[in-house]
Amino acid sequence: MEPNGTASLAFVNGRVYTMDAARRWAGGVAVRDGRIVAVGTDGHVRELIGAETDVVDLGGRMLLPGFQDAHIHAAASGLEMLRCNLSEAYSLPEYERIVRSYTVAHPDDAWIVGSGWSMDVFPSGNPPKEPLDRVVADRPVRLWSRDGHSVWVNSRALEIAGVTRDTPDPADGWIVRDEEGVPAGTLHEGAIDLVERHVPEPSTEDRIDGLRTAQTYLHSLGITAWQDAIVGGHDPTLDTYVSFARSGELTARVVGALWWDRHRGIEQVEDLIGLRERGREGRFRATSVKIMQDGVIENLTAAVLEPYLDADGRPTGNRGKSFVDPEELKSVVTRLDAEGFQVHVHAIGERAVREALDAFEAARAANGPNDHRHHIAHIQVIHPDDLPRFRELGVVANAQPLWAVNEGQMLHLTIPFLGAERSSWQYPFGSLVRSGATLAMGSDWAVSSPNPLWEMHVAVHRTAPTAY
Repeated sequence: MEPNGTASLAFVNGRVYTMDAARRWAGGVAVRDGRIVAVGTDGHVRELIGAETDVVDLGGRMLLPGFQDAHIHAAASGLEMLRCNLSEAYSLPEYERIVRSYTVAHPDDAWIVGSGWSMDVFPSGNPPKEPLDRVVADRPVRLWSRDGHSVWVNSRALEIAGVTRDTPDPADGWIVRDEEGVPAGTLHEGAIDLVERHVPEPSTEDRIDGLRTAQTYLHSLGITAWQDAIVGGHDPTLDTYVSFARSGELTARVVGALWWDRHRGIEQVEDLIGLRERGREGRFRATSVKIMQDGVIENLTAAVLEPYLDADGRPTGNRGKSFVDPEELKSVVTRLDAEGFQVHVHAIGERAVREALDAFEAARAANGPNDHRHHIAHIQVIHPDDLPRFRELGVVANAQPLWAVNEGQMLHLTIPFLGAERSSWQYPFGSLVRSGATLAMGSDWAVSSPNPLWEMHVAVHRTAPTAY
């Protein structure tokens, strides 16, 4: 700033945490034309106050830079806030009450759609169709689970989708069935598509309203930037972000992760390059690619090295699913890396984490080092042998700290099926840091809360915050 310049906005009389290792604290901040122009003592910042300066007296309170969420589904979660939202409830009676109330309030909706149910409310994590049939008999119902890997449907939805006892399980998912083989009301992973293709698409206006709702909520938590982990495929929000940014409404800085379609091949890279160019608008850019390498432990689709255990602690024949063949994954990641994309891999089980690391190793061998900052997200279980590889390969360990706590899902649907040793490998944040890895954290909202203070609490203490 020139010596005689004045600030348009000034924060004074505070404790400013700068994130600068050499000078961690300051007394005030001055802003001009939307940019920080001074961080210094309270007296220095007051010298830049003019007649037109908007002055915020912090009253000794702490001022932080904005938080960034490294893995979130903001646009989709905002839309779900406006739909049949079960995320604040935690029992079948409450779910029934919310669905009934929403259905009455939306008599013209062809489908009742929403999300937010928790798997551990139900035996084996699988809600049955009968409660939904009682509440909504005349219309189809489709409700996503809180983690986004399963859906709960009623009989009408199954009927419309033509899902019967004769319908085979897809290779990348499964239909929960009763003892007679009849679909019971829960669909996992790739089986979701059997119903989802019949659900009406949200309107452009609905998607914009959802993103606007999400941005307002995230800003209220101090979040000013994020990576939206899916902006394509079953969550086609690329155009929503571009429109929102073009209109000037996008006040966050957002990186969008384009969706890798596991049912197609490497030829789709050219399409992604085109989407990347179309996805550059204002504060938004679509420069990442999201690859789902496995599912989740709770429905036994996360890719693990040794078999899951059954309810009696005996090994089963199930090692989960690798959604992309590991050798193909090497080729895909190498090509995306060469094209300048940041690659963002979903990997929950220790086998999926290893497959992702192997793919990044192949890319490094072929293309050499770069600063694309590839991510492996979720990293719930990491084999100890693979911990040092994050630093060696320059791969960011993208963690969701609110999951690293004992709660119903962990106690009933995770630990029993992993066993004691493998359960002890979960969420090794400290081990990653000690090995030199770069650790980033995100909420995966709406899977869990985007409140960064709650996330920091759990990451440090491994206990739920009292308000969570």
